[in-house]
Amino acid sequence: MAQSKDKIGIPAFGETETRKREHIETVLKTDVLAKGVSTGFEQFSFEHCAMPELDLDRIDLSTSVFGKNLQAPILISSMTGGAEEAGQINLRLAECAQELGLALGIGSQRAAIERPELSATYRVRHVAPDILLFANIGAVQLNYGYGIDQACRAVEMIDADALFIHLNPLQEAVQPEGDRNWSGLLEKLEILVAQIDVPVVVKEIGNGLSSNLVRNLVSLGVSGVDVAGAGGTSWSEVEANRQPDPLIRSVAHSFSGWGIPTAYALIEICRASPSIPVFASGGIRSGIDIAKAIRFGASLCGVAAPALHAADENSDAVVTHLHRLIEELRIAAFCTGSQNLTSLAKAPIRRANGWSVVDF
Repeated sequence: MAQSKDKIGIPAFGETETRKREHIETVLKTDVLAKGVSTGFEQFSFEHCAMPELDLDRIDLSTSVFGKNLQAPILISSMTGGAEEAGQINLRLAECAQELGLALGIGSQRAAIERPELSATYRVRHVAPDILLFANIGAVQLNYGYGIDQACRAVEMIDADALFIHLNPLQEAVQPEGDRNWSGLLEKLEILVAQIDVPVVVKEIGNGLSSNLVRNLVSLGVSGVDVAGAGGTSWSEVEANRQPDPLIRSVAHSFSGWGIPTAYALIEICRASPSIPVFASGGIRSGIDIAKAIRFGASLCGVAAPALHAADENSDAVVTHLHRLIEELRIAAFCTGSQNLTSLAKAPIRRANGWSVVDF
């Protein structure tokens, strides 16, 4: 690995960089997990296959998304950018994605679109020439002067293969700098999707997507969705730790358990909208979680906060963490008698509390 093995230092920056730095520091140093809600994956268990009739070393975890081949169905989810230490983190994550054959999404590029000198903190293609790479802008920015030009600049800035449009209404509602006008966005999104040349994937950031919304998004022509459900990092908790107003801080804490659990969002969306790739993220912490998500219909599974913690150490720590997930996924496939992801998507699974077979 080319990147330093020392922890990332925290220098002083201007207003935009300060917000990015505060987000990184808060996730790394504060308990910002969702409270009172879980992902829902723990409520399901695979039926164990005691005679798999397979060679563990020949289990095939490879997949293809948007024409890019991956060695495992793992996405290092969008996290950061726009500050010096964020750039170092993105490089470390990208190196690991390249080494392991995974996908990567970078954080919101608003900072670099508005201040081009920050664009280097997002650029990773030189260390990861082969990965599936997602650019990223916020949907609400379409109400604040953004359009096809800014979306194309985000994609071109990092030579991305696809574009995430992220939805974060709760975070914006409790953020000191939050954008509050979310009216009329579906129409503007439809115009953008029709004009841009790369696949557009709409994602939440930790409170989940509903099947009704996804039906609307499919009708607009989006190429995929990321459910990004509840049960992992709570961005209302992150913003509560940044909020100087004690009233709004208390309000933000009240929403720490808000959202659709990841497993249930995934199940409902895959039942309703099987025509596009569905990504699963939000509290995925093990390869067994990933296996369950694949069983429920996910094409890719996103991991964020644990990878960020590892990237704060060094690139090798990220590889170690992601390799563990891959091996857990491989063994889960093996112990369900699944040679590949197609077979795993049909493996028998049961509700853990009643031990009854689930038929979906």
